[in-house]
Amino acid sequence: MREVHIKNQEETRDFGIELAGSLEPGSVVALIGDLGTGKTTLTKYIAEGMGVRDTVTSPTFTIIREYDGERMSLFHFDVYRIDDPADMYEIGYEEYFFGSGVSVVEWADRIEELLPVYTKRIYIDYGKDEEERIYKCTF
Repeated sequence: MREVHIKNQEETRDFGIELAGSLEPGSVVALIGDLGTGKTTLTKYIAEGMGVRDTVTSPTFTIIREYDGERMSLFHFDVYRIDDPADMYEIGYEEYFFGSGVSVVEWADRIEELLPVYTKRIYIDYGKDEEERIYKCTF
């Protein structure tokens, strides 16, 4: 597992944009971390790197938001309110995970058994100070 120390917002942006450049249709990115660790912020920068022009906001109450990027769509999931992974079938998650866009899933540990084997996982922890984050990446 690769560990990346992110010291500030600029490094978060750089990481997100670089990650976006490596994503292909059908990619799934799982973001796992406590409240306030920056999952939505990282998603915003992935979206920026994909050429999404809309403002990215957390889909906490809608579970999913769709955005058009330059090369492909971004499907932004927040599954915090999912109590049973089976509820994801009602959303039609398979069409997103195995479709022609990129899926970024916040709180992905809540639906671990549904994530494809090729999912890029990022475990986000707080660092030494208020801005620092530690990303533990499985890719």
